[in-house]
Amino acid sequence: MSVKGPPPRAMAFDRAMADAALRLRAGDPAAAFALLERAHVLGQRDLRRHARVHLRMLRVAWAQRDGREVRGQLLRLFLVPLGHLSGRLPRGNTGGSNVSAFVPMAIPPEVERLLDDEPHPSHEASP
Repeated sequence: MSVKGPPPRAMAFDRAMADAALRLRAGDPAAAFALLERAHVLGQRDLRRHARVHLRMLRVAWAQRDGREVRGQLLRLFLVPLGHLSGRLPRGNTGGSNVSAFVPMAIPPEVERLLDDEPHPSHEASP
């Protein structure tokens, strides 16, 4: 009998989230946020993971006293369930307030390979 583990995408999401926490504890919020952006791309199709990464982004923004990012993450937390209900999630979007919450973005090849197990067309946001 073969035991199937979590998909590589879920494992990469968990690793990015854990590494972000380590970078934040080490006093490197910029590196932590970059890892959270990676986690956002990896976890965006799962409602729970998607909300979790935005909550973590909000915590980082709060710790940095970055009002713009705090407001952007609060908006995105509001939009997460709406995006999932409507099926309009911009593939590849990194989730930070420095980019539009509605625009798909290019995905690095190593991340794209991890996303190959997810459906594409029905979840694409229209430009």
